[in-house]
Amino acid sequence: MITAENINQRKATADVDSWIRERIKPEQIVKYLDNGKHFIDEGLIERELAANTKPNAAKVREIMAKSLAIQTLTPAETATLLNVDDTNLLAEMEQTAAKVKTKVYDNRIVTFAPLYLGNYCVNNCVYCGFRNSNKTIKRSKLDLEQVRAETEVLAGKIGHKRLIVVYGEHPQTDVNYIAETIRTIYDVKVKTRKGIGQIRRINVNAAPMSIEELRFLKEVGLGTFQVFQETYRRDLYEKLHPQNTIKGDYLWRLYAMHRAMEAGVDDVGLGVLFGLYDWKFEVMSLLLHAIELEKKFGIGPHTISFPRLEPAENTPFVERPKYKVSDADFGKLVTVIRLAVPYTGMILTARENAKIRREILPLGCTQTDASSNIGIGGYADVNTEQQGNRQQFILGDIRSLDTVVRELAEAGYITSFCTAGYRCGRTGSKIMGLLRSGKEGCFCKLNAVITFREWLDDFATEATMQAGEKVIAEEIRQVKEKLPQIYPQFMKFYKRTTAGHRDLYF
Repeated sequence: MITAENINQRKATADVDSWIRERIKPEQIVKYLDNGKHFIDEGLIERELAANTKPNAAKVREIMAKSLAIQTLTPAETATLLNVDDTNLLAEMEQTAAKVKTKVYDNRIVTFAPLYLGNYCVNNCVYCGFRNSNKTIKRSKLDLEQVRAETEVLAGKIGHKRLIVVYGEHPQTDVNYIAETIRTIYDVKVKTRKGIGQIRRINVNAAPMSIEELRFLKEVGLGTFQVFQETYRRDLYEKLHPQNTIKGDYLWRLYAMHRAMEAGVDDVGLGVLFGLYDWKFEVMSLLLHAIELEKKFGIGPHTISFPRLEPAENTPFVERPKYKVSDADFGKLVTVIRLAVPYTGMILTARENAKIRREILPLGCTQTDASSNIGIGGYADVNTEQQGNRQQFILGDIRSLDTVVRELAEAGYITSFCTAGYRCGRTGSKIMGLLRSGKEGCFCKLNAVITFREWLDDFATEATMQAGEKVIAEEIRQVKEKLPQIYPQFMKFYKRTTAGHRDLYF
């Protein structure tokens, strides 16, 4: 029997099918190929890993010196570091990674929160809780009032200044929806203890887009654009991502960052889902991706992320992964990424538990999330427990931002809520030069202190305030000593911030 409901369902399916067919633009792939070939040379990766086994200490130290000079490593050099097994050399590599991070980014750690806005998806990735065939997931999409409610919690109660907003690939969360939600988030302003809370930087983790769509989002206020390749091993990629889906097109995804760069989105974020394939191969591939962007556009990735597979609702694939990454290997891969691409930001997420995050953070990480909730509508919902049937995977660390900030302060880090560089135009090639020279750290130290003062006054508990004041005092001392010419103006901004003024920056 044909009913109105049947007809509507068929029309909806037809509309989705039509949308899927129009997504991939072959001409926006082939234009970037080199003589018809893509840049992930699997043979090269395997040869370099095989040729650089049992490296001697002198060679490893020579490579580390190059990292300290903030120069991108070659595949052979990176393979050498990946093959280091000597515990003393590994310790030296970890120490050097920490030095590289400090040289480029000082002792700052940037914090953010993920905000999932919809879990509809046309893809069917075997490891993902949001895959189209998973019928136990509760599908939903936030309307603009719900987006506003989520943002009010994040900006007005927790104190975040930057978000990574996450969308599934589906016509219900298409580029127009992304634009509307970005505008809504930027529009939210919430009164705090002494000032105003608002989101100042919106980064986007979404499916690959066309050049035209990315230009549109750039005008709307898109920050960093993240697309993770998941695995660079092509034959495995095609097994994990069914070929009748958009995500099944390996090259459309591989060249997502090229299209972003051409569209003027000069801050891009790479990533791999570690646990899908051999971690050494994936690190080498991330390096090749960074080198390719440097070669074609003059700048590499703004950030690199390194999430590991985590449990997901009704997703058997993740229960016994063939290439599971041990904690020891996880620490090693983070260290090598920092040394191989020394200028890039490195994002450690709340997929990892608190203990692992404490161990991994000093190996060169620059960003981490806190107070994270990846359930759709989870921040404004009074039920704060994780619910597997409304989120993509299960988080390992759901501690509050206040707790994380206090722990960072006690370890000698300053939490930076700064977004000034983006609004001053210090992005893309401009910031890349500053990062390689170490000069960006000067701006960032000043702005980190000012934004940390903001956050402490507006959101910190008493215990976190006490820990933060010690960090602030030391940072001010360093500014006076190292930047005496800027110190008077800096202190004017600092005192105005203490009085309640907000969003002052250098």
